[in-house]
Amino acid sequence: MSKRDYTNTSVQEPPLDYSFRSIHVIQDLVSEEPRVGLRPLKHSKSGKSLTQSLWLNNNVLNDLKDFNQVVSQLLEHPENLAWIDLSFNDLTSIDPILTTFFNLSVLYLHGNSIQSLGEVNKLAVLPRLRSLTLHGNPIEEEKGYRQYVLCTLPRITTFDFSGVTKADRTTAEVWKRMNIKPKKPRIK
Repeated sequence: MSKRDYTNTSVQEPPLDYSFRSIHVIQDLVSEEPRVGLRPLKHSKSGKSLTQSLWLNNNVLNDLKDFNQVVSQLLEHPENLAWIDLSFNDLTSIDPILTTFFNLSVLYLHGNSIQSLGEVNKLAVLPRLRSLTLHGNPIEEEKGYRQYVLCTLPRITTFDFSGVTKADRTTAEVWKRMNIKPKKPRIK
C-alpha cells in the first residue's frame, strides 16, 4: 500500500482506544488491550494498527515518557497520527513530544492539570492543528485565556469544542495589542 493510499484509508479507521484503562505510564500500553469499538481495527502484516487516532483519555498519566517509542510499537505509521486524546489525565505540562507529530490536527488536553498558559506556545509549530481543548485545566482561570490561545495558534478553527469566529479573532488581536509586548529588534 502506498503512503498516499494509507493516508486516504486510515482517516476512516476507528481509533486505537485505551481510554478508561487506569494507565499510569505510557509503557503500559504495550501490555494493555485497546478497547473494542463497533468496527474492528485494521492491522498491517507486522501486526501494528493502521489508524491515525490514539485515545488515551480518562487515565492517570502524569507524563508522556517513552511516548514516541511506544507509539512506534503500536502504529504502522506513527508519523501520520492526526488525533490524540489525552483528556482527563494528570498532565501538568504539554510535552514537547506532541510537537513532533506534524500531521496532528486534533489534540484534546482538557481536564488535566496544566498550570502555565505559556505551555500553549509549544503547539505553535504544528502546521495542521485545527482543534484543541484545554478547558478544565488551571490555565483556564488565567485572564485572557481564550485570547492568548487564539493569538498563539491562529490556525485553529475549534477551541474547547467551540468554533472560532471572526469576532473571536478580532477580540484576540485587540487583546494581543493591549497585553503582549512586541519583541524589540536586536541591535547588532
